[in-house]
Amino acid sequence: MVVAILGGGQLARMLALAGLPLGLRFRCLDPAADAVAGHVAELVIGAYDDPAALARLADGARLVTFEFENVPIAATDWLGDHIAVAPTPRALAIGQDRLLEKQLFGTLGIGVPDYRTADSCAELHAAVVAVGLPCVVKTRRLGYDGRGQVRLAAGADAAAIDAAWAELDHPQHGGLIIEQFVAFDREVSVIAARGRNGEVAVYPLAENEHAGGILRRSRAPAPALPDAVERAAHELVRAALAHLDYVGVLTIELFVRGETLLANELAPRVHNSGHWTIEGSVCSQFENHLRAVLGFPLGSTAMAGGGVATMINLIGELPARGTLLGVPELHVHAYGKAPRPGRKLGHATAVGSDRAAVDAIAARIAGMPAAAPTDWGFAG
Repeated sequence: MVVAILGGGQLARMLALAGLPLGLRFRCLDPAADAVAGHVAELVIGAYDDPAALARLADGARLVTFEFENVPIAATDWLGDHIAVAPTPRALAIGQDRLLEKQLFGTLGIGVPDYRTADSCAELHAAVVAVGLPCVVKTRRLGYDGRGQVRLAAGADAAAIDAAWAELDHPQHGGLIIEQFVAFDREVSVIAARGRNGEVAVYPLAENEHAGGILRRSRAPAPALPDAVERAAHELVRAALAHLDYVGVLTIELFVRGETLLANELAPRVHNSGHWTIEGSVCSQFENHLRAVLGFPLGSTAMAGGGVATMINLIGELPARGTLLGVPELHVHAYGKAPRPGRKLGHATAVGSDRAAVDAIAARIAGMPAAAPTDWGFAG
């Protein structure tokens, strides 16, 4: 059975690695000839909107899924006329547009930070006045890992607003959205899978720490999280899954303030903040996504390996291989990518029964010397 995937990055790679033991085979479409999913799956090289490439992707496949949301809707529309697509292209469209995300959360009664939209520099100035400083100016589309956003500090003046407009204004961005800065206690994510029969499985919430707009560390279960917050997060992700008639894994990023939750963003796919599930859960988010879209029973989302997990992203450069592997308690995942500033090259996860001990194991990554260019042997 062949599963087709739009995108050939590390998420597609991890989907394939999860599915190979289940007897599945994979075919990915990506414009890059060195897309890392090609190490473990058939790779079709072509543009996402190329009908010939889409036809090769879909040929003989059971269905098409996707590893990231910024693929052309026209591609999923074309595919939908020829083969099953999951999750629904409707969810993909919402995940591509921060305004549509906010509107969905509003429809479901989920709180969000105060926000305005802007399609001109003048509207941006008015929106900043309306939401107040500090605030965050984001593109509606094509923003990820800290890209496509500018933070305006409490003392930002008109020149700073003009500069934000100049940096972010582009027809592909679909306008801007201006969000009130939220003084939150912490950020968490809730990840859930919904099967074709409506079965839902929700993972324990993970606490996430970002720097420079990029996720650096996830800890699961989120330490000392009030039960009321966990229940509320489960309820809201279930509501979103049902509203969208969703099939597959869905992630919602949340701000926690006391026992109040505010929705930040939605991702209609497997998510970086769920990489800990590979070793930290009975069934990983990647396997459960495949189970869901293929109509198989969902696996258990219970914690495994002692009940505590900490995941660290390896960004920009990898530690020396021998040093990293010299921590025997770490589970190391290198994606096969060449080093580049800000690029996610891999992750490492520690699991166990003691939170402090697991965090200490993961923290050993900090300060490890960078690998020599030939150490991991990655190129491209």
